[in-house]
Amino acid sequence: MAIRCGPYRTRAGRILSEGTSSTGCSPPRVAAIASFHAVIRLQDVEKSFRSQAGVTPVLRVPAFQVAAGEHVALIGASGSGKTTLLNLLSGLDRADSGVVEVAGQDLTRLSESERDRFRAQAVGYMFQSFHLLDGFSAVENVELGESFAGRKVDRGQAERLLASLELGHRLDYKPSELSIGQQARVALARALAGSPQLILADEPTGALDGSTAETILTLLLARARELGATLVVATHDPAVAAHFDRTVAVEELNELAPAAGQEASA
Repeated sequence: MAIRCGPYRTRAGRILSEGTSSTGCSPPRVAAIASFHAVIRLQDVEKSFRSQAGVTPVLRVPAFQVAAGEHVALIGASGSGKTTLLNLLSGLDRADSGVVEVAGQDLTRLSESERDRFRAQAVGYMFQSFHLLDGFSAVENVELGESFAGRKVDRGQAERLLASLELGHRLDYKPSELSIGQQARVALARALAGSPQLILADEPTGALDGSTAETILTLLLARARELGATLVVATHDPAVAAHFDRTVAVEELNELAPAAGQEASA
């Protein structure tokens, strides 16, 4: 016999889900969020890559939303579309069609320079390979994050941010003089430098050993909470995803993602 499920609501009264089930009901985890205000809203998003070999469709997302202040893990195998999705959310790339709305701004309607300006002011991005500038010290890399955000460069603020990430003793070290874990802290500090509304992180622990990965993840979550920022992390690791408010399987979100067990082509 079918059991009526829901409706489940936020405290503000927004219906999150309702329906029937033959096995039982449980409210969605997002129902714990006090008020659902979507910082991220995707609708009918499609993205293809073009090359001499032709056009390769890689992303088709019918719908996806993330609430203000929510911490979401996108979990999926390599080639499932995680990085492509983060690049669309950051404005580094633009969808071919659909709506990619971040903080009320549809990024598909912006030019490349407008997307760059929006990203600098509203988004902090921790890249998988960190993308630190080799010729700059740790503190100078963080200062670049401040300048990208259109803020007056404040060396003292950059130093305090690095110190809060337990790197105050390596301020003047170049990336090549730092361990992988220390480079990750610099990359995190740079992503946080502009006090962004949205923090994106692509496999932030992928290159780190177990204890270092746990430390970086703990710092990332703590700083996001302090800022009240929305956090979206791409990962292949269920242990990482378990730390987040909500886990979304990219293979279910992206209709073009390879099925589990199939080799990814993009």
